Amino acid sequence: MANRIYLVSCVAKKRTETVAAKDLYISSWFRLARRYVERSGGPWFILSAKYGLLEPDRPISPYDETLMKAADRRAWARKVVSQMDERLPEADEVAILAGIRYRQYLEAYLSDRFSSICVPMKGLGIGKQLSWLKNEQAG
Repeated sequence: MANRIYLVSCVAKKRTETVAAKDLYISSWFRLARRYVERSGGPWFILSAKYGLLEPDRPISPYDETLMKAADRRAWARKVVSQMDERLPEADEVAILAGIRYRQYLEAYLSDRFSSICVPMKGLGIGKQLSWLKNEQAG
């Protein structure tokens, strides 16, 4: 059993060709978040606005989709919960590197499934998130 699973949100800035999900997203934030979770050695997954829960090595095509409306986010979360039931390994804790739009309708499920939920950058603006991720790389 893994001690901690990581969930990382997708970002708008993407490559233009089909590649592994972990290589599709190319913003500084995503690259730093990816490095952070990969250094942990724990399993990690991407929360994609289009595809839901993605394994990092799964090939996907670029897309332009966001989670703007509450109804869309609720429907997306139902799909993601179903995917998590099928694909997430057992673990004590889940760490979420994602904004409120991605977490909002997943947190109740995650609270039931895991002993602990960690949102290390909760409440931080993007600049402070980048600083936090950079500091974590240095440590």
